[in-house]
Amino acid sequence: MIPGLVLQGAALLLVTAYYQHEPTRAAVNHLVTWRREFGVIFAIISTGIFGGLLPVLYFKARASTRNDYTWAQATALTAFWAYKGFEVDLFYRLLARLFGEGNDVWTIARKAFVDEFIYCPLLAVPMSVLAYEWVQTRFDTAGVIADIRTPGWILRRVLPVLISNLGVWLPTVCIIYSLPTGLQLPLQNLVLCFFTLLIAHQTKRAVQTVT
Repeated sequence: MIPGLVLQGAALLLVTAYYQHEPTRAAVNHLVTWRREFGVIFAIISTGIFGGLLPVLYFKARASTRNDYTWAQATALTAFWAYKGFEVDLFYRLLARLFGEGNDVWTIARKAFVDEFIYCPLLAVPMSVLAYEWVQTRFDTAGVIADIRTPGWILRRVLPVLISNLGVWLPTVCIIYSLPTGLQLPLQNLVLCFFTLLIAHQTKRAVQTVT
């Protein structure tokens, strides 16, 4: 909880500085330029790094978790989050098209609702749980399929992560959606780096109960 609150506070501080502090706004707007120049490639690379590569390097740097992931698993997780970068970038653009790019309460509330109560429970969280379970069982596809077929898979595997997701992301996406669309993904990436560590921890415990 404490790291999550610290990250949410840091995100709020960054957004406040963006709107209230001209040097911060000028510096952060360089990201918008890069986003325009590199397009979806920026989203793919940055999300792959923050969601996959950096968390795995963190595990590798600690003696107690150094052997949790092989480099093949690290590559798979980085590739998964690189794809998610494409998906999230498209999702943010879709929300901007549907609800506009304003930062008023009504616009932010609608985007946050669709994000946390439609997109996440139906697609984002189950997909992430599956990806981590597959990677942490060392790509045991048959074992993952058997686990899914076991009654109560959603309650056992998806629901705990979904609850964590709401705790971390519901306040965070409200902060994210207060920014211009071009800056939403970079801020999302910063919080994502912490959240993927949480997913890895939760799915690791779940896999251990199976194996």
